[in-house]
Amino acid sequence: MPIRVLIIDDHTLFRSGIKLLLQRQAGFEVVGEAGNGLEGVKDAKRLNPDIVLLDLHMPDIGGLETIPLLRDEVPQAKIIMLTVSEDAEDLLDALRIGACGYLLKNIDTDFLLQSISRAANGESVMSPQMAGKLAETLRMPAKGNAVDANKLSPREREIIAKLARGDSNKEIARELELSESTVKIHVQGILRKLNLASRVQAAVYAVEHGLVADNRPG
Repeated sequence: MPIRVLIIDDHTLFRSGIKLLLQRQAGFEVVGEAGNGLEGVKDAKRLNPDIVLLDLHMPDIGGLETIPLLRDEVPQAKIIMLTVSEDAEDLLDALRIGACGYLLKNIDTDFLLQSISRAANGESVMSPQMAGKLAETLRMPAKGNAVDANKLSPREREIIAKLARGDSNKEIARELELSESTVKIHVQGILRKLNLASRVQAAVYAVEHGLVADNRPG
């Protein structure tokens, strides 16, 4: 089945360009497009997309305000911010409230297609520049451990630190000498215990709560 994509962006020409690009590729289907957040939420509820490509800055209701509405109406849809904003605060805000990815509009075609496919498979995606900005926050003073972090086992604390480093399940499995399925189970446990929606949110949580340097073996 093709990956069903909904595009929400207030620039008509940009929407048309992305739509044409995806329609030319096997495995993708643009099920709809909207020029603002409220229209996009209504379309998402009706069309049930797998992926929502969401602009950040739009009139009336912006991307950050749209994310919670989308999560309420189509919780199974993966939300990827597609924006010109390289602001680290925009990145962190989007990830905190439920986006699974943050892509800049200057990415190349192959990277966009790969990112959509990866997001549809449950992975987190990010433009390299923004991954670098996220990594910069590792050098910022930690805000102190939250009580919820105490729910994690030593192994889970070790894995969440590696999520913050940007490691994939395969990389974590190789480094810790575990199976990928075991790592996946641990990641799911981390998300459940911390009430988070994605591994990107887990990475942000680890950075903000001083768990990045916590690398104790289980």
